[in-house]
Order: sequence, then C-alpha cells, then structure tokens
Amino acid sequence: MSERLSEAFLARALAVAHVAADAAEAVTRPRYRAQDFSVVTKADLTPVTEADREAEATIKRVLRAQFPHHAYYGEEEGREGEGDFVWLIDPIDGTKAFVRGYPMFSTQIALMHAGELVLGVSAAGEYGERAWATRGGGAFLDGQPIHVGTNDTFGPHTAISTGNLKSLASSPPRWNALADLARRVGRIRGYGDFLHYHLLARGAIDLVIESDLNILDIAPLVVIVREAGGVFTDLEGADIGLDTRSALAGPPALHALALAAFSLERSV
Repeated sequence: MSERLSEAFLARALAVAHVAADAAEAVTRPRYRAQDFSVVTKADLTPVTEADREAEATIKRVLRAQFPHHAYYGEEEGREGEGDFVWLIDPIDGTKAFVRGYPMFSTQIALMHAGELVLGVSAAGEYGERAWATRGGGAFLDGQPIHVGTNDTFGPHTAISTGNLKSLASSPPRWNALADLARRVGRIRGYGDFLHYHLLARGAIDLVIESDLNILDIAPLVVIVREAGGVFTDLEGADIGLDTRSALAGPPALHALALAAFSLERSV
C-alpha cells in the first residue's frame, strides 16, 4: 500500500502519535511512581526495565493499527519491516532517570520518510511537558507555538547545554573546542535528554552539544528544533540520519559559530 506524504497525512500521523504517547505514559506512569520494576543491564551497559518493553509494544500496537505497512525501529526490539515510512521509537528515553526516580525521562516517537525526519512527539509526562512538530507545520510545546532564541553571538548572556560528554572528553580536538566555547559564553549547563532540546526550541537556552547518542534519542527533537527555527546537525555538520552519534543544535548564527569552532580544532 502506497501513501503520499502530505499535510493531511502528517496531521493524521501526528494525531496517532499523540495517542501512542498517551498509551505509553499509561504504562510507564504507575511503574515510575511506585518504582515497581526490575532492572536488567543490556550489552551496551545501559539499563532496561519491563516498563521500557511494555511501553514500546504499546506504542507499536497503536501505530500499527493505523499504519500496518510502515516499518518500525524501536529501542528495545530493533528494526522491523521495510519501506519509505519508518517510525522511530524510544519508549523511555532517560531510563537511568526513570530507574533513579527523577522525572527527566520521556517517550520519543518520530516518523522518517525516505530518510528525512518529518514528524516528532517528545512526551515528558512526569516532567509536565509535551513538544511536537511536523515538517512545515511549526513546533509546539503544550499547544503553544515555540521558536528558538535570537541570540547570534557568544557572550555573557549565552547559555549552552551539554550531554553525554564521554566521547568528547576522549577526543582532544573536540574537547578543546568545547573548552573554547565555555570561555566565550556565560553559562554551561547539562540539562540532558529531552529537556535541553525543549529549552532550546522555546528560546530558553542557546545551544546544545551532545555525543554518545543514537538516532532514537533525538529523532523527534530534530524535527521540533528545526521547525522552531533552529539548525540541527551532528558535530561534523552532517545531516541527522540513522547512524548519527553526536548532535549540535541551535539558532542558525550560533550553530554556524559553534560548528566553525569544532571544525577549527579538527584542522589544527
């Protein structure tokens, strides 16, 4: 069955993604509040709980009921199916937070079409926020339109958030670039996971720098930041794809300045 990527299709897909996020939160919320789960360490040394698996299965049931011919790529169950439309699912992004009992975790649902991310829902129910966007439709946080900030220079009023810095720390050129940026801005924070992208998309911080990630961590957030007027690439300036391992996101001018800083260190 062929489907056409259109405004009407994206509106329908977004509505279904919201239903899927609601259903996932109905699974995770009682487990989180009761801290009722067992924890297993996966081969990559990250934790997983039965809530992760149950939530992913729930999301897929909702999506498949409406889009049975689409492909799916989930954090816990991997790739299933082939085709131009691929749903990317991280049922609990921030499982470490979930396990330790603080609310910086979310359900991440995105849709990719022919290699392009076109829809994203970032649902952080315990934190109390939900952001979403579709290609060409703008970005929203709890129903209100959002936009990245207008800061176009590094200075005392610039705020950067970082995440997953392990691989940056092991790469002297990248680490030096980050140190240079830290000297040029007013504030460095590490909000992490969904939160710093939500803050970026509504103009509360100016730049996000991350490493040691995968596409499922950021897929919906890419759409949200871009539709909020930002630029989202990896630290090399490459477009975001299934093999992405790092992130650089911000308003166009600051993104360009940061990318130049990382490029300069690579060339030294």
